[in-house]
Amino acid sequence: MTEQRFRLPVPSALRTVDSMLEKLPPEAKKWVESLPWSQRSYVLSLCHLMCASTPEMQAEFLDNYTADGLVSRTLEDRDTQQRVNQYLKQFQIKTELSESVFRTYIRQFYIHSSQDVRRQPDLYLESALRLVVSTEERNNVFNYILGFELIKMMFKMSWLQHEKLYQLQINQEDFYHKYIKPIQYAHKVNGIVTPKQKATFFDKRDYFVQEPEIKDKKLIELEIATFTTHTVMDLGFSVIRNINSLVFDYEYIFKSEQESVFSQ
Repeated sequence: MTEQRFRLPVPSALRTVDSMLEKLPPEAKKWVESLPWSQRSYVLSLCHLMCASTPEMQAEFLDNYTADGLVSRTLEDRDTQQRVNQYLKQFQIKTELSESVFRTYIRQFYIHSSQDVRRQPDLYLESALRLVVSTEERNNVFNYILGFELIKMMFKMSWLQHEKLYQLQINQEDFYHKYIKPIQYAHKVNGIVTPKQKATFFDKRDYFVQEPEIKDKKLIELEIATFTTHTVMDLGFSVIRNINSLVFDYEYIFKSEQESVFSQ
C-alpha cells in the first residue's frame, strides 16, 4: 500500500505540456526542449510576467521587444509596400510608408488590439505572437495601415462628403452601416458634429458641410475606439486585393460647390 501511495500518477500533465509544445513552430519547440533547467526558469518567469501584466503593459513590452525585427522583415516585401504607397496616393493620402511609419503602426496595432474590448482578452497575446512568427500575419500590417489611413480620411470628411462617398459604392447600405454610421455616431457623441433636429439652411450648412477639425492624437483614439482591428484590416485587405472595392472620386467628393441638399 505504501508503494502504491507514492507511485507517480498517470502523467496527464506531461501530455498537456507536450500538447502545448506541439503548437509551437518546430524551431521554437526544439529550442525550448533543448534548454537546461536554469534557462527554462527564465522562460517561466517571462510567461508569468506576461500573463500577470495588463494588456497595455503587454503591448509596451511587445513593441520594445519585437518592433525592430518586425519592421525590417515586413519591409522586405517591397512589392506590397509599393502597392500600398500607390493606393495611398490614389486616395490623396499623404502618408508615406517609411520605417518610422511602420514602427509607429506596429506599436499602434498592439495597442489597438489590447484596447479592443470587443475581442476576448486572452486572444490578444496570441494574435501578437502570430504577428511575430507568421509571414501571412505580418502582411496584415500592410492591410492595417491602409485600412486605418482610409478610415482616418473618412473621419475627417464632412457628412455631405460621407453622403457622396457611400453613394458611389456598389453596396451603399452595407458601406454606410459598416463605416459611415459608426463614424457619424462618434462625431456626435464626442461633440465634433452636432446635428439639429429641425435644421434651417444655415444650420445644415454648419453641421453638414463643414469638415470636422480633429487633432491627430484624438483622431487615432476615436478610430481605435470605434472600429476593431479586424474591421480596419478587412478594409485594407479588400482594397489591396481589388482597388475598385472602394469606389473613390476625389474631385466629386471634395469639390466645394453648393449642393441641392441644402434646399431640402
